[in-house]
Amino acid sequence: MAPELPTIAESGLPGFEMNGWFGTVAPAGTPAPVIAKLNSEYQRVLHSPEVRERLESFGFEVVGTRPRSSPPACAANRRD
Repeated sequence: MAPELPTIAESGLPGFEMNGWFGTVAPAGTPAPVIAKLNSEYQRVLHSPEVRERLESFGFEVVGTRPRSSPPACAANRRD
């Protein structure tokens, strides 16, 4: 996205990799069917051509939910 800038490796940190992710939270006690519906709608929108192209134009890689970040996995790891 910025070819005039050196990469992190070119700046002296070979092998450096940075990742991030975004998620959504809901209040404790939100019914499981509501969580499932929100998740399915997020997946549908994230994978729609318009949204996917827009996010990719900003440098994002759209992958959707991975097993360790699924609603049940996140609920199991929550910290109250």
